[in-house]
Amino acid sequence: MRKNVALLGATGAMGQRFVQMLDSHPYFDLRLLISSSRHAGMKYSHVHWLLGDEIPEYVRDMQVESFEPNLFEKEDIDIVFSALPGDVARDIEGLLRERNYAIFSNASAYRMEEDVPIVIPEVNGEHMRLVHLQKERYGGFIVTNSNCSTSGLVLALAPLQRWKLEEVIVSTYQAISGAGYPGVAAMDINANVVPFIKNEEEKIMRETRKILGTYKQEGIEMHPAKVTASCVRVPVRDGHLESVVVRLDKDFEISDIKKAMREFKGISGLPTAPFRPIIVREEENRPQPVLDAYAGHGRSRGMSISVGRFTKINSYLRFFLLVHNTIRGGAGNAILNAEYAVSNGYI
Repeated sequence: MRKNVALLGATGAMGQRFVQMLDSHPYFDLRLLISSSRHAGMKYSHVHWLLGDEIPEYVRDMQVESFEPNLFEKEDIDIVFSALPGDVARDIEGLLRERNYAIFSNASAYRMEEDVPIVIPEVNGEHMRLVHLQKERYGGFIVTNSNCSTSGLVLALAPLQRWKLEEVIVSTYQAISGAGYPGVAAMDINANVVPFIKNEEEKIMRETRKILGTYKQEGIEMHPAKVTASCVRVPVRDGHLESVVVRLDKDFEISDIKKAMREFKGISGLPTAPFRPIIVREEENRPQPVLDAYAGHGRSRGMSISVGRFTKINSYLRFFLLVHNTIRGGAGNAILNAEYAVSNGYI
């Protein structure tokens, strides 16, 4: 059965990615576009479109609305996607949860709440069970994405857990699209690297341990590994490159690490799920944002991460990964979470 969906923050950079990825979706019909009052009343075709392709035809004549809870009832909405900034998401998402809606959010507002899961379905789909606790308390529920860099990091770490993760040190080189639009001023980022992204390092360190943690009925028991993050903004449009150093409890061979990553399973049968969530590159100079940001095929294009440059240094493993920050690290993961929820009876 198809589901009617609404999109919060529909005119921003992340909202546009949702619109693009929901085009002709086999499960979801986008029925309601919500944005700030300054965009209310305009046709979506008048939005300043930031992505490479044209505005999808199905949405061009839809009218953008300001937030009004009764609109959700009028349009018989089942699922709400949120591309809201974190500072405005809390009140709106919380209100909709109390009105019995299922919210799949890219915002950070609720990520570290005890009863709210941060879900990457291939890694911790069982954490989705926390929505039952939310339903009892509020009527509806919120499922969040991780921070955009965390999403790629956790996908790469998941197959390594058989060696027992003790410490993770990650340095990220993050694309300007991660800052939204208009994002970082040209005078700051052109031919430059900015070694500070507000709250980014703290998010990675907290969220990684929660996603890799153990499901409990009242919340998530955090993974014991120590996580240290350093984040910089670089003059790249899309794709976050990450240098990862991992200390493992057991001895390993690089060939076994690559094999584990290649064999890491996707989720069969879901439209946005990649067949291979992790693509291992053998070239000495890969992955690269220009070449690898859109890894994957069809509807799951951009949902795979790419990894390469593996090195063993005593008990440490070093490698690089590349994640598309607004697809796997944003809209695509939220859509996949909703597909997973529908197919597993949470909605």
